[in-house]
Amino acid sequence: MKEGTIMIMPTSQEVEQEEKELQFTKFDNDTALQLGYRLVEMAKAKSAPVTIDITRTRQQLFHAALPGTAIDNDKWLQRKINTVYNFGTSSLAQQLKMEAENRGLDDASLLDKTKYAAAGGAFPVVIKGTGLIGTIAVSGMQSEEDHQLIVDCLKEFLQ
Repeated sequence: MKEGTIMIMPTSQEVEQEEKELQFTKFDNDTALQLGYRLVEMAKAKSAPVTIDITRTRQQLFHAALPGTAIDNDKWLQRKINTVYNFGTSSLAQQLKMEAENRGLDDASLLDKTKYAAAGGAFPVVIKGTGLIGTIAVSGMQSEEDHQLIVDCLKEFLQ
């Protein structure tokens, strides 16, 4: 995000609505590439030091690490991706739920905190009428900014 930009954390209801609206009718390797390239363009326009990852049935279809990122971003990505596959919702939805309950994901679910993260930045790829088939993940900014980059890209892409 540009300096001075203040990001407002969305509500649980807003995130739930995004997940209902931002679904696909098909999702293949070409879709992942198009989305990945667009996310890179959007991140560069914001000078955002992010790592981007897109999967389908846990197969990595796209991965890019922009300048300013490190191996830690890859580790965060994997933890957020695992969270989406485990719960079927965005990692931000889990973050908001855990904050509302005033506890951590490991306390609430007994999941290993080194493998799962309730932190925004991973979004479920859902096929309408089918369900969860993949993830789109971003790591490098604040949780809500990582999430919003994905949402902004999907809104544009799915029009």
